[in-house]
Amino acid sequence: MFEVQVQTEDFCVQEVLDGLLRHAPGVGAVTHFIGIVREQDATGPILEMHLEHYPAMSRKALGQILDEAQERWPIRAAVVIHRVGSLKPGEQIVLVAVATDHRGDGFAACEYLMDQLKTRAPFWKKETTPGGARWVQARQSDERAAARWDS
Repeated sequence: MFEVQVQTEDFCVQEVLDGLLRHAPGVGAVTHFIGIVREQDATGPILEMHLEHYPAMSRKALGQILDEAQERWPIRAAVVIHRVGSLKPGEQIVLVAVATDHRGDGFAACEYLMDQLKTRAPFWKKETTPGGARWVQARQSDERAAARWDS
């Protein structure tokens, strides 16, 4: 089971993890990361985040990133879910979950997937704040985190 989902609806983390275990019986580790819409950033409160994408482009990019992770680590099953549309602070925005035989591979694969998603996935994010709306730009810290996998 290697799935990429881009959707407006929320997801149930436990259902996803249970699915991984059904498709990869006997694994030694299931590692996951859940991204949540922040209530504020360095400039102040965030009232809403809106994510836009081109469906074919975003699914293809996420699939390619997942394929690359499979080439680097012995992943037995994986799911990447990214939400789009309007989200409120505290809502889940992304889930990356991997099933591996060993925890080190799971932690590394999960971190790699998130670093690559933050920098390469074609999603456009607009935050609404009390002062108005603004497009979110990629952070240099995200670029540095992704670049470390190139060496």
